[in-house]
Amino acid sequence: MKQHRTSRRRFLQWAASAGVASGSALLGTPAQALPQRSRAAAPMAVLSDERLQIEFDAGMRSRISHLTTWAAAESLELKDGRRVDQFALREQSRQRVEGPFGPGLQLRLVGVSDSHIEKSLEVSLFERYPGFALYRVSYRNLTPQPLAIRRWTCASLHLPPASAHDAPPGSGGPPFWSYCGSTHADRRDWVQAVRPGFQQPNFMGMEASDYGGGTPIVDVWRRDRGLAVGHLELTPLQVWLPLRCDASGVALSITQPIERVLGSGERFDTPQTFIATHSGDYFCVLDAYRRLMADRGVASPQPPPAAYEPIWCAWGYERDCTVQLITDTLPKVHDLGLRWAVIDDGWQSNVGDWNPNRDKYPRADADMRQLVQSIRSQDLKPRLWWAPLAAAPGSDLLHDHTDLLLLDRDGAVQNISWWNCFYLCPAYDATIDYTLGLVRKFIGEWGYAGLKIDGQHLNGVAPCFNPAHRHARPEESVEKLQDFFQAIYQTAVRLNPDAVVELCPCGTTYSFFNMRSFNQAPASDPESSWQVRLKGKTLKALMGPSAAFAGDHVELSDGGDDFASTVGIGGIISTKFTWPRDPKPKDSFLLTSARETLWRKWIALYNERRLPQGIYRGELYDIGFDKPETHVVEKDGRFYYAFYAHEFSGPVTLRGLRAGRYRVRDYFNDRDLGDIGGPRNSLALAFRGALLLEAIPV
Repeated sequence: MKQHRTSRRRFLQWAASAGVASGSALLGTPAQALPQRSRAAAPMAVLSDERLQIEFDAGMRSRISHLTTWAAAESLELKDGRRVDQFALREQSRQRVEGPFGPGLQLRLVGVSDSHIEKSLEVSLFERYPGFALYRVSYRNLTPQPLAIRRWTCASLHLPPASAHDAPPGSGGPPFWSYCGSTHADRRDWVQAVRPGFQQPNFMGMEASDYGGGTPIVDVWRRDRGLAVGHLELTPLQVWLPLRCDASGVALSITQPIERVLGSGERFDTPQTFIATHSGDYFCVLDAYRRLMADRGVASPQPPPAAYEPIWCAWGYERDCTVQLITDTLPKVHDLGLRWAVIDDGWQSNVGDWNPNRDKYPRADADMRQLVQSIRSQDLKPRLWWAPLAAAPGSDLLHDHTDLLLLDRDGAVQNISWWNCFYLCPAYDATIDYTLGLVRKFIGEWGYAGLKIDGQHLNGVAPCFNPAHRHARPEESVEKLQDFFQAIYQTAVRLNPDAVVELCPCGTTYSFFNMRSFNQAPASDPESSWQVRLKGKTLKALMGPSAAFAGDHVELSDGGDDFASTVGIGGIISTKFTWPRDPKPKDSFLLTSARETLWRKWIALYNERRLPQGIYRGELYDIGFDKPETHVVEKDGRFYYAFYAHEFSGPVTLRGLRAGRYRVRDYFNDRDLGDIGGPRNSLALAFRGALLLEAIPV
């Protein structure tokens, strides 16, 4: 309670001071009438909190004090090519607000352009979210003629590089790091170093026929400060968040091409956007975004205890997997301490039909139920792989129900590359009814305890023009994809309250809008151990610090055996080993005796600590600039530090520790490193690859 009062008092202090502005007598003076130097030097309105101060001039240009330069952050592009970005400030007002985000202060500005377009801007800061400014922008046509709009842009910002004196001696490296929430078919890193020449458009629609969607945030940071932009709408939008870097710094914004004609007196509202400033890396911005969206009712579900159990998946045998290969492996799965057995791609008769393959399951449903019983007899939980919204051209489903297809404006199907399939429309009632019938079969009839929902096509879909669906707008398919997954999740947990619903969007960056509809998230086909770790940090921010994040098959990590990159960041162990034989002549994942020794040790360490059920402390270390790369999990009063580097030797500081002394152990090698305590909490370390430490209160 004392902390709340202190925070409230601080908020009231900055709320009272936020009304300070200079030159109020100039309100209403056209911006073009002011000398350039006066406009740049005379803020006409100011809004600030303890982390952020936004200033506006007489032309409604803005800057973030001590971070960006004066710029027209919001603009319209007209169909005739004109860019409207200067608006003579006519009115300003401020008021206290109270709503889903708690108490806050709102500044409202109104201005008019030379072309007689009125711009209204509302900027809000909230006590619970310091450094996070919410924007609402609207434009009104004051002319007697219709006005054709081609594009809107918000949050157009430029962040220069840090000053040379702000960098530690000998620090080198890139001037910026970034997080981009867009999806790319090449499955690039979500977190990247940014140097001059970097350019990424970050489209939130379809980047390829079956890759699209994402989380509508772009964040770029220097060693000392960072900036993020995004939107806070409750549905996915087909917007762009371009990020570009040159020698002068980085430019970022949020923009959307549109075809809109405003009649005389008509108003156009842009989506609710935000600008956020921060220190450290992107974690705190994504965490705040998660909490803001939760305030509006969009939140990830609480994982059941079963979601944290370690996983074996039959995908090591790939599509030629048989029931015999699975049942022969189950005793070893149990013996190693794993608790899930996942039946992967290859069990089905066809993608779209989702009946048991008669060559493998001659008695169809009866054989599938028998396999579930075999898994449970080994004290394992059965999970079934599935790729909804995909149907093969030769499937019975498409033979009988072509009306389910998602079609483009030319009436063509939308391709899903990996399975050579076509999209079904998620906003069509018949698609939803068919899909929920499958969930009832998998969980209610066959007895599976969980679903592995898989496919790069699940993160986003294209607008649907199928006339049979009678969409009010083609974009309904885009906006209602989240409702499709919500229906699946609700059906699954209604049948089994402890069901684990995993969504694996195959290398894409995850659509935040789908996150309320699953309770386990894997690293989704990582291409490196670095991707395992950065995806873990990202998903712990977007889903919550105790999210059930799985590192995906360890065989996909560096060397095929990097359990440290999963365990150290609070991830769930997963493996696709084969045993006692692997029929594949190459690409074998056979569990040799040497591998078994290593697998057994890591699985035991995981089961002893269950770090995913602790609190991931992503705010303590910067994943880009701090060396070595460091992650922290706090659980049961202990702190677990994971360090990663090709090779490192030097001092490190264990951040986040409470007062008192701690005994530090290398828990993989079972060796004590001594006690620490006091203001510095530093250790001298030397390691290659990874080092996992446990700090235990003395």
